[in-house]
Amino acid sequence: MSPGTRGELILSNINKREFLKISGVLLFGLGSGALLEVLSPGEALNAEEYIADPEALKANSWGMVIDLKIVNEKIIARCIKQCHQIHNVPDIPDKKREIKWIWGELFKSVFPDKGFEYFNIRSDLGNKTIPVFCNHCKEPPCVRVCPTKATFKRPDGIVMMDMHRCIGCRFCMAACPYGSRSFNWMDPKPYINDKNMEYPAREKGVVEKCDFCVERIDKGLQPACVEVSEGSFHFGDLNNPESEVVKLLRTRYTIRRKPELGTVPQIYYLI
Repeated sequence: MSPGTRGELILSNINKREFLKISGVLLFGLGSGALLEVLSPGEALNAEEYIADPEALKANSWGMVIDLKIVNEKIIARCIKQCHQIHNVPDIPDKKREIKWIWGELFKSVFPDKGFEYFNIRSDLGNKTIPVFCNHCKEPPCVRVCPTKATFKRPDGIVMMDMHRCIGCRFCMAACPYGSRSFNWMDPKPYINDKNMEYPAREKGVVEKCDFCVERIDKGLQPACVEVSEGSFHFGDLNNPESEVVKLLRTRYTIRRKPELGTVPQIYYLI
């Protein structure tokens, strides 16, 4: 069972031919043709079935909307602290080995092709720090390349990580075009401050990332970052025309990260 989830996973094995095909693609460097194949929409290597808890929040396709007019570095820092504390994310001083579920980056780094496009609209936008995390793509390349099904997509759209099934091959990290995954190069436990005993710590050699707080969703609660975001994070069903997030998307211009890749990110930023 994935950390923090309360449903049941019915797992099936991947056959050797599929594993060798994926291994060959990634070990030889993801050339242009192979990269397009991995990123292109299609049937993901995902045979898991998820049975939701009756108490869980329900959605056809969970997504998040970030209001860039409200969010600031202070709010981002609060969201990071809340998320990392709840999920036992280690505080590793070495930046090359740090683990991140939520982090802040400059807008012009996250959207290098948009830095000047909106300068006349928002003069502060290029140098504004914005929150970044897993995009929970509708067509996740990470799911397509995972040989053990450690990463999979739930029917409600959340891209999950089962750290117990992860073998540390890092294929998912190579396939993710957003840098949204972290690898435990060392035992993270000594770097966890105020350990949350209700959420499992990870082991050395596994990948982890934001999971939209599934352990909270499955209890009928919103993601932790949303609760402390002072109204700058909005979470809801992108397939429900009456949901708050869909109504917000109708009111303002929005952008997503690298939509041209066809991964269909489910994180929207309101300009």
